[in-house]
Amino acid sequence: MIMTSFKRSPRTRLLVPLAATAVLSTGAGCASAPPSASAATSAWAAGWIASPQRPSIGFEPNWSEEGFSNQSVRQVVRTTAGGRSVRIRLSNLYGTSPLRVTGATVARAEEGASVKAGSVRHLRFGRSTSLTIPARGQAASDPLPFDVSAMDSLTVTLYFAGTTGPASFHSQAYATSYRAAGDHRTDPSGSAFTQSTHSWYYLSGLDVTGGEQGRGSVVTFGDSITDGFGSTNDANNRFSDELAEVFDASGKPRPVLNAGIGGNLVLNDSSWYGEKSSARFDRDVLDQPGVDTVVILEGINDIGFSESDTPTYKPNPVIPARELIAGHQRLIKKAHARGIKVIGATLLPFKGSDHWGDHAATASNELNRWIRTSGEYDAVVDLDRTMASPSDPDLLDPAYDSGDKLHPNDAGYRAMAQAVAAVLRPSKGADDQG
Repeated sequence: MIMTSFKRSPRTRLLVPLAATAVLSTGAGCASAPPSASAATSAWAAGWIASPQRPSIGFEPNWSEEGFSNQSVRQVVRTTAGGRSVRIRLSNLYGTSPLRVTGATVARAEEGASVKAGSVRHLRFGRSTSLTIPARGQAASDPLPFDVSAMDSLTVTLYFAGTTGPASFHSQAYATSYRAAGDHRTDPSGSAFTQSTHSWYYLSGLDVTGGEQGRGSVVTFGDSITDGFGSTNDANNRFSDELAEVFDASGKPRPVLNAGIGGNLVLNDSSWYGEKSSARFDRDVLDQPGVDTVVILEGINDIGFSESDTPTYKPNPVIPARELIAGHQRLIKKAHARGIKVIGATLLPFKGSDHWGDHAATASNELNRWIRTSGEYDAVVDLDRTMASPSDPDLLDPAYDSGDKLHPNDAGYRAMAQAVAAVLRPSKGADDQG
């Protein structure tokens, strides 16, 4: 069952503040928080984002704890918005010392770590090719004329001549990042990039301007199901990617941004799985340029961690549904205060997974019932019913199961995207705001 109508509200839609070029001092520069939209010459739209996480071991080898020293890091991202200029955003959110970035380039991606010959462009920060980002700081590059279309894959290559220390990163990228010794920012070939991981480092956003952004961006906010666990690496088959493709195929493209963090919790911070939902919601959703809608799918870890003794599932108190509901209400209130529509997604079926048990069954049903019937969300997409097995409503449909009875496979993420798109498409005669 999919509920497709939005509540009519007297609230006036507000524009999300847009981050402009980072403020830098002359020369090498020390970056501070980007200024407000008043400093920007035109409106930016986020075309790609990744939610920063503190350095940790993670589920597979990564470079976050060791950081980088005289190394180049090449990262591949796909933008869901087109434009005539681009900029990147870098985050040193979890850094304990200033981060010195010697230089950065952007290029059109080819196979692996290779880029299209002749497409490499140097990025500047306050007219300097290098910058220093203070501990817990962020920075945005200057606008770079660079034509991109929605669904273009780009590479961003960062070079660190010195030693960075532990790196703020996004653990589960489901995309390959590459590392090379020395400065290889401008190499079209990927031959020097002999090391790889499936994480993103320091890169938290890629924005575009100058395109026809007729519809506001959608942020998908949640945990590993939003992040894309179970999808094919380097295939852009996460739920958010599939949603952007549905919009693109419809002839009405719309930027879709992924603010998922695997293992994330509504009510508690985690050393592995990011800050709790309300602590990161402003940064990862409300402050993204161009956003007017957020889809919230979160709570399964608050419920399910208590059913398992997995060491990383800490904190794992037994959480009653009423506390989760209060957590969702805080997110709704935050979004509505900024004039952003909020879509509630019911939790997917997860019987038989390591998150399942008597408490999880009861609490998830109570939370889903509230999401469906409370009327507090502007609209609801019932993924619980969309993704259920025909033979058991508590079981993830085997056709959509990645193998752990918890996370969808590529086909499952496609089904989720189609269900969400049905809610976000404007009804006949409605305005084209989604």
